[in-house]
Amino acid sequence: MTSSDETAAAHGADRASAERAVAAVWRIESAKIVATLTRMVGDFGLAEDLAQEALVDALRQWPSEGVPRNAAAWLTAVAKRKAIDGWRRRERLDDRIAVLAHDLEQEQADAVDATPWDPDAIDDDVLRLTFISCHPVLSREAQVALTLRVVGGLASEEIARAFLVPTATVQQRIVRAKKTLAAANVPFEVPPRDEQPARLGAILGVLYLVFNEGHTASAGSDWMRPELSDEAIRLTRGLAALMPRERDVHSLLALMELTAARFPARVDAKGDPVLLADQDRRRWDQDRIRRGRAALARADALGGGRGAYGLQAAIAECHAVAPSVDETDWERIVVLYEALGRIAPSPVVELNRAAAVAMATGPTAALKIIDTLAESGALRGYHLLPATRGELLLRLGRAEEARSEFAVAANLAGNDRERALLAAKAAGR
Repeated sequence: MTSSDETAAAHGADRASAERAVAAVWRIESAKIVATLTRMVGDFGLAEDLAQEALVDALRQWPSEGVPRNAAAWLTAVAKRKAIDGWRRRERLDDRIAVLAHDLEQEQADAVDATPWDPDAIDDDVLRLTFISCHPVLSREAQVALTLRVVGGLASEEIARAFLVPTATVQQRIVRAKKTLAAANVPFEVPPRDEQPARLGAILGVLYLVFNEGHTASAGSDWMRPELSDEAIRLTRGLAALMPRERDVHSLLALMELTAARFPARVDAKGDPVLLADQDRRRWDQDRIRRGRAALARADALGGGRGAYGLQAAIAECHAVAPSVDETDWERIVVLYEALGRIAPSPVVELNRAAAVAMATGPTAALKIIDTLAESGALRGYHLLPATRGELLLRLGRAEEARSEFAVAANLAGNDRERALLAAKAAGR
């Protein structure tokens, strides 16, 4: 290899290293960076644009100059400088420019010498940013995309892959969301206390949706997307630290931790699904179980009774502590589902209750519940209804009918792995 080849190779390696560093910093620190900038410039969309411009500068400078010790502070300082330059170009000079300019030199020194930011630390600015991302003026799709982008640090391509939509669709949602927030003049602040419960509900709903998509992918070739669930857990954990008196936050965190504890055993070496009855419980993550139970205990200690997330967490706890499927407290799970159905009624809750009834008292009683659901039409097109009915029919010795239900379920399933599993059952395998 010639010296020029060696130089080119070294430069390529430096650039690759810098790109990895930029990606890692953005993933971990984006919420803090954008939140800090939003507080400074008063415009959520502009703040994210400034942060993205700072990333471009990092990609240009870090390969030759090296990655700063405190890369997040470096990016924030560069973005602030760009904001000041923009104000100057628009002749918007005022006292805040002078103050910010005075501070930037020290901030840039801190970017080189200071201790790196704690990846798990989430400050009040990020709480404000989270409330903005889930503002009620936005659609649920926009809330999800924006939360994952600016709070979770996922790129548009990652969000698109997670929800199996074109990248352009995600980008359009994010752009429209920014414009909507700007048009609504949404302030960078935690909403007044009397508005927080409704707004917090939207945030928890988004995080719950994101976690569930990671738990069982609605479509695609992978049955699970654990990285998506991990991101939802990280954000919920940060929210719990910022809002320690909110029962539902701790309850949702408990549900996520207890459910994610089973992830290591939910797929085999080929990535195919392993159902609960067949899972090796020795592979369940005991640390997650301990954290989940502790979070549920914190929620209970706050009083007020269990809400929908708390009841679901209690169901997950029943599974987590049971030595086996047969030794699971199915009667308690049925009671918990009945309570859940009263405070948050839905056909999916009723479907899950039927599955628990089948384990507690047998398939005959459960089949009656399933047939009532089917007659109502509430779950028409939902593959788990015929899949569950097939399991019950199989237990009742009605194999031919069961295979027919599994075939229907396979045709309805959007996930490739789940479809293959159901097709195999339809074929009697």
